[in-house]
This record gives sequence, C-alpha cells and structure tokens, in this order.
Amino acid sequence: MTARTRLITAAGLAVLAVSLAGCKSSGDIVVDDSVGITAVRSACPAVGIPDYTGDITLFSPAGATDASAIDVTAAMTDVRSTCNDSGEKVYAEVDFEVLARRTGVQGARTVQLPYFVTVMRGGTAVITKRVGTVTLNFADGQERAQAHARGAAYIDKSEATLPADIRERITRKRRAGDADAAIDPLAQPDVKAALARATFEVLVGFQLDDKQLTYNATR
Repeated sequence: MTARTRLITAAGLAVLAVSLAGCKSSGDIVVDDSVGITAVRSACPAVGIPDYTGDITLFSPAGATDASAIDVTAAMTDVRSTCNDSGEKVYAEVDFEVLARRTGVQGARTVQLPYFVTVMRGGTAVITKRVGTVTLNFADGQERAQAHARGAAYIDKSEATLPADIRERITRKRRAGDADAAIDPLAQPDVKAALARATFEVLVGFQLDDKQLTYNATR
C-alpha cells in the first residue's frame, strides 16, 4: 500500500509529498473478496520520511552547490517504529540509522545534523513538531560514520479512533440486492472526512533550510 500526504516544513511554506509504503497491517483498511470492506486499522500512526528530507549534503565553502565542494553527505535508513495504544494516549516511537560519508578524511571530526519528528493529521495538518540532533563521529582517516537516533510522539487515542457509526458503515457486510450494495462507503464525503480526521502519521527527516531542500529536489 502506498499513501500520499503533505508536510509544511520549517524551511518555509514548501509543500512536500510524502511516500509511505507498507503491507497489510493493523493500520490498513482492506477489501476482502466475498466479505466486503474489513477494517483492521488501529490508533497507531503510520511512519515515514517526507520526500527530499531523507538525506542531507553539506558543502565547503558554505553556499557552494557543485560536486567538487561536497563536504559531508548523510542519509536516513532502517526507519522502524513501535507503538503502544493501550492507554488514552497513543505512544509512538521511531528509531532510525544515519549513514554518513565525508570527503576529507584527515583528522577526527564530529558532525551534528538536525532532524525533525512531526505528527501529521489527515495528511495536511501539522499537530506537533520537535527538532533533535544526531551526532556523527569520524575517526582520523575514517571516511564513513554511523549513528542511531530516535524520536517519539503522543497522540490522543480518541482522536485517532473512528466513530462507531462510521466504523459500522465501513465494515457492514453487504449482499446483492441491498439498497446500498453498490455504494462504496469509502467514497462518501462524511466517511472520507472521518477517516482523514482519524488518520495520523509520524514523519522524520533532516531539518533542511530552503537551499538544502531545493538541492535535494532538483539534483
């Protein structure tokens, strides 16, 4: 399954598309052959990286953008999440690795890179955003470095839960001859709106400025 959403970054009012990929899980709504639509979603949010924010390039001197001036490159990988939705607040934790490479290998060096953790609702609304820092330590003569980072978010479980009447309309079995047998409940405006309100995502990415974001989007 692939879903699309949008994120307003702190670099400005740039609107980014987000690709979240996964398979059938507790956060999906699926169609089961003869049964109809079966809801298997939970209050746990989907997790992903917004387009163009999963890697970062530092240049020397600052402001340069040509390949010969590349100083450090880094990318997020192995994004994974855990979720606890047993209480009134859903707690989602996101772990990821950062793999980095530098051009000059002389001397030990520490590089700190900012990253964000954002909670989105309905694909467009930013609920919360926090910025953290991941630290990469290059040893003398070492070209590559790796670091682990983590982010977390709380979501109101009641807000991430579909109302009972909407849930019943989505999951009710329909038989041939029923008055609404040919009507797709997911296409009805009020159902679509309720699904959007109850859909949350936790997104992580590097905190980029406008120039860095443009570089990633156009290279």
